Amino acid sequence: MENVLEVKELTTQFKGKVGYLTVVDKVDFTVRKGEVMGIVGESGCGKSVTSLSILQLLDKKGKVSGGEIRFKDIDLLKQGEKELRKIRGKEISMIFQDPMTSLNPVLTIGKQIGEIIVKHEKQKGSNVKSKVVELLQLVGIPRANELFHEYPHRLSGGMKQRVMIAMAIACNPSLLIADEPTTALDVTIQAQILDLLRSLKDDMDMSILLITHDLGVVAEICDRVVVMYAGQVVETTDSRTLLRNPRHPYTTGLIESTPQQSTIGKRLKSIPGQVPTPDEYGMGCRFADRCPKAMEICNHGVPPLLMIDENTSCRCWLYKEEEHGV
Repeated sequence: MENVLEVKELTTQFKGKVGYLTVVDKVDFTVRKGEVMGIVGESGCGKSVTSLSILQLLDKKGKVSGGEIRFKDIDLLKQGEKELRKIRGKEISMIFQDPMTSLNPVLTIGKQIGEIIVKHEKQKGSNVKSKVVELLQLVGIPRANELFHEYPHRLSGGMKQRVMIAMAIACNPSLLIADEPTTALDVTIQAQILDLLRSLKDDMDMSILLITHDLGVVAEICDRVVVMYAGQVVETTDSRTLLRNPRHPYTTGLIESTPQQSTIGKRLKSIPGQVPTPDEYGMGCRFADRCPKAMEICNHGVPPLLMIDENTSCRCWLYKEEEHGV
């Protein structure tokens, strides 16, 4: 299957008090045409920074210091700002994490969506309004003609998220990056947003890179999944395998700490400790001090990302030992 996006050994750093700290460490993954690829992990694992690195939207303290990001046949890291602006919003678009703060409060909904159409599609006047109204109707917003003139503060959280999606799909992008698109929304609205994304993907033959900490969202919409921890990929597989047969102890911990039908009335398990900050990374496995299966080797050597089978890779010394028959 054709790859829309290929990320190879992506390394992103941020300037600290003393030199640069590596926040995303040699991350590899691909997004195939027409699929939903999920990136999952706790806050602080590097998920959002990875997505911002793809579009070169890091702040002044951040930089991509290594690796390759290929979108179709284009190496995004070798493009200048002028070329990137032609790709952002048109070929690759993004739904940012918080719809409450992502919309400009002093511009109407019609103006904000219309700017993208004017910029990339070169349309003007009534054609722009017609396109905006069509987009608002497509994402399930009622009274689209009236909403065209409204300001963001008049909308609910779910409606704002639908507006963000309308902006993102305005130019029929090949790749949509959705960063926690259901955060701060109630369960019913979350389900509606996921259904909308799924239907848009199918109707527009679009690929989606979905950033989330919610394994329920992964089960609902993702085809394949990358699990990140402390800036590294620790497991990659298809979503069904991940949920039924997780390989990495961190993935197992995430699943066990997720509320399920079978856990009603029972105390949920939790992963002890917290994700280390980049200046706390040790010489060994970054999950070692939280891992129930940690061994002596885990404290001294960084495990490689090994292919367990044709669909699954895992960064854990447990499988290195199995490989060598130890």
